[in-house]
Amino acid sequence: MASKTDTEVIIGGKVFTLSGYESEEYLQKVASYINNKIAEYNKIEGFKRQPIDTQNVLLQLNIADDYFKSRKQIELLEEQLSEKEKELYDLKHELITSQIKLENNEKNSKNLQSKLDESSKRIIQLEAQIKGDNPVKK
Repeated sequence: MASKTDTEVIIGGKVFTLSGYESEEYLQKVASYINNKIAEYNKIEGFKRQPIDTQNVLLQLNIADDYFKSRKQIELLEEQLSEKEKELYDLKHELITSQIKLENNEKNSKNLQSKLDESSKRIIQLEAQIKGDNPVKK
């Protein structure tokens, strides 16, 4: 089991100690994300005029919105991945089927070539016999 990490971060100008099984870098990244959201909303004049409780709820709603949009995007990407995996499976199956057909066609081609060679030899033998039995008069 991973060891628990304690790290100090600054969020909204205040120092907090975050604890978790994630890395310190990850915990700092989370704090940075929240600080960026705070900075983004502090640029909006109407936001700054709201009571602090309202500001906090608006930030929480925005973060939740980001979360649900990210989850939806993940679902879409997972569906696309599943479709691509199925398509890849179908293509591999088609490739194997085509390889089998090609091998069978090559075998048939060799058999037909062998028969053609035998038939050609037989024709040459028959022509030789005809020439031998019926010599051409000059």
